Amino acid sequence: MRIESAAFAPDSLIPSVHTCDGKDLSPPLSWSEPPQGTRSFTLICDDPDAPMGTWVHWIAWNIPPGSGGLSQGIPKSGELTDGTRMGTNDFRRLGYGGPCPPSGTHRYFFRLFALDQVLELPAGATRMELERAMLGHVLAQAEIMGKYQRT
Repeated sequence: MRIESAAFAPDSLIPSVHTCDGKDLSPPLSWSEPPQGTRSFTLICDDPDAPMGTWVHWIAWNIPPGSGGLSQGIPKSGELTDGTRMGTNDFRRLGYGGPCPPSGTHRYFFRLFALDQVLELPAGATRMELERAMLGHVLAQAEIMGKYQRT
């Protein structure tokens, strides 16, 4: 399984439009080659370089298996019309919260998980709750990493 973004190449800089210095829009993501039996996708975006430990920027689950990706600027609401649900990030908000490092260059990992089921987890759940619900249901994983430094 592969994940990529039209907004940035792997290991390169994330454009400011996707950060707190810009419009804070979620970047477009696309994926291919999901394993057979995929019933939903989960996305976790985090920053392991944050001063207080890994910072969660975005969690989304129950992304439909035929979606092929997420467009730029996904609404910051609990549930989308296609059934995709958003969780609470470490900014204590639903949906995407873009890079906003206090200093230095930070890495942002967008991890995609193919699951063998749709999760019975309410919108607004935390990463810990999401990871608990995913246990034993991950068929495959892919990731892309981008970087950002405030100027």
